[in-house]
Amino acid sequence: MKILVTGSNGQLGNEIKALSVAYPSYDFLYTDVDELDITHAAGVTHFFSVHNPDVVINCAAYTAVDKAEADEETAFLVNALAPGNIAQAAAATGAFMVHISTDYVFDGKNHRPYVETDRINPVSVYAQSKAAGEDAVIRAKAKAVIIRTSWLYSAFGNNFIKTMMKYGAEREFLNVVFDQTGTPTYARDLAKMILDTLPLAMASKDIEIYHYSNEGTASWYDFAIAILDFAKINCKVNAIPTKDYPLPAARPFYSVLDKSKIKKKFSIEIPYWKDSVQHCIERLKP
Repeated sequence: MKILVTGSNGQLGNEIKALSVAYPSYDFLYTDVDELDITHAAGVTHFFSVHNPDVVINCAAYTAVDKAEADEETAFLVNALAPGNIAQAAAATGAFMVHISTDYVFDGKNHRPYVETDRINPVSVYAQSKAAGEDAVIRAKAKAVIIRTSWLYSAFGNNFIKTMMKYGAEREFLNVVFDQTGTPTYARDLAKMILDTLPLAMASKDIEIYHYSNEGTASWYDFAIAILDFAKINCKVNAIPTKDYPLPAARPFYSVLDKSKIKKKFSIEIPYWKDSVQHCIERLKP
């Protein structure tokens, strides 16, 4: 089975690369913007006609949440137009699509974990562009799954774990918000779940939306404490409210995802978030 991975130089794409040796029946084709500009429909159509992938995993995304507030055009090009281009090419060639979305499509006003059928209400440009991407995939009527995930980190690229480890080693204290609740998600766990469940996912006749994050809940403060503990970095962490750390883009205060649907459908067990943080930090140690 030939699997096209777009945005393969990002966190999830790199974790798929790292895991690929364990999936000898899959033939992976990796692209990023230099090999395939997914914002150009004609180029995507041509690429699909030449390479004819059976599956496309769209890992490409514009993830600079605050920068997106002033760069709406690029955010929508990458997060909304591009997934639509891929989905249309997939629909035309019969390829199966896996598209990655985000917990940020919700406004964060819930007091219980979000299920897939809850009404979305994105509150930032980034979130609106990701919601538009979901809609574009659905409208293309390709065979597809949309996976919403949250607080993604990995051993690759820039992320919260690496930021905390860097600044924790340099400073006496860090200020981290305590009043935003979600679940850190290890991109390696997400990548493995996608690759493990592909055959069964492809059997579905309808477009499905699933939620996937690691198990449990945390604030960014909890996340930071766990990182520094596992990395054995001695740095004080001060818990501060969001209002004391203003940023251009609004964040959902509560974006925990209910994973009942994906666990039942694919009979999977999902690792606890702290266990996965520890695993990632072990990989990052010199």
